[in-house]
Amino acid sequence: MNGFHEVRFPLRVALGSSGGPVRRTDIVNLSNGREQRNQRWRDSRRSYDAGSGVRSLADLYAVLEFFEARRGQLYGFRFRDPVDMASCAPGGTVAATDQIIGTGDGVTAAFQLLKTYQDAGGGWTRRIVKPVQGTVLVSVAGVAVSGAAYAVDVATGMVSFAAGHVPGFGALIEAGYEFDVPVRFDIDRIDVNLAHFDAGRIPTIPLTEILA
Repeated sequence: MNGFHEVRFPLRVALGSSGGPVRRTDIVNLSNGREQRNQRWRDSRRSYDAGSGVRSLADLYAVLEFFEARRGQLYGFRFRDPVDMASCAPGGTVAATDQIIGTGDGVTAAFQLLKTYQDAGGGWTRRIVKPVQGTVLVSVAGVAVSGAAYAVDVATGMVSFAAGHVPGFGALIEAGYEFDVPVRFDIDRIDVNLAHFDAGRIPTIPLTEILA
């Protein structure tokens, strides 16, 4: 991922931010009163406002310092989604069988971390490219495997099995993990007015997901 710094946005501010997934859908109203819906984006894209997480001048300065270090929109960075940050539901415990990431064929050694959102009506699978170091657990055919059997690239979300540990044909490969979202600032300017800030008005600090 070009122009990316493997650093995390200030966690205290991130956990108080607002935002979530955004999709693009074209809706055409037909002459008979019905409508036709077309999906413009294959994948959703997260969008956040970090301004809602700023609670003090210390928080505000931390964001300003981080903004300058990223040079505005120039460099991407890691962001902890306050709701969706792990392979399991909020409040749950990460387990090696949380998410299916592939099926072995006896040859393929590398698998991308994935997260599937689904219910009885349908589903969508998301690529996880920024797992948190030391949190990834892996299982093969329902059995947790030793960390010595695989390596995780925390910059891409790829799990690579070592020689002698490549999953056999038909073996289900699952994983559990915590993760960050790759984002960038969606502005090149942050306006700060301390009079407004003291009155309870906070700056808008939009962030947008970088899709790999």
